Amino acid sequence: MSTAQNRERPRRSERSRQAILAATRELISESGYAKVSIEAIAARAGVGKQTIYRWWPSKGSVIFDSFLALSESGDGTGIELPDTGDLEADLKLVLRATAAEFADPDFERPIRALNTELIHDPDLAEQYRDKLARPVDDAKKARLRSAQQAGQLAADADLDLVLEVLYAPLFQRWLLRTGPLTAEYADSLVDITLRAFRP
Repeated sequence: MSTAQNRERPRRSERSRQAILAATRELISESGYAKVSIEAIAARAGVGKQTIYRWWPSKGSVIFDSFLALSESGDGTGIELPDTGDLEADLKLVLRATAAEFADPDFERPIRALNTELIHDPDLAEQYRDKLARPVDDAKKARLRSAQQAGQLAADADLDLVLEVLYAPLFQRWLLRTGPLTAEYADSLVDITLRAFRP
């Protein structure tokens, strides 16, 4: 095989991979999780089913990677929360962005599909924790530690609990569709959390 052919193969594979991930997101947004199949993804992406199975063992793993590809780094690493020195302002900025993201239909449907898969696939759930949830939580806790050092958060605060108090109500409201995910709601969660954990 020529050097030129060697160079072309990885580019072609990456194009196919990106087409598959884009097709997965499009199908979920258009049809919902239940109607998405490996066959439909392959047809939309213009590849064979075996191409998909060569890279992913299940529909859930394709959905997971299509969701990861929406993030800037693609793997949850390299994430930093803003640190202006004002914890309240920084948290409100981040939580407002999170609420807006969850309320965006193009982002919301893949997240729901992914959560459906996580419930039924322990291996995928472990992959999700390792590749996305844990790195993101570590970045959040790094910002909270900075606030502790600045005296803006109780020195003995359990940072995992702080994150649960801050994010769990938003996630439950989104999951159960019990109310709108507004900037005002995000701000109220920050206010409540800081009242509970300030020195």
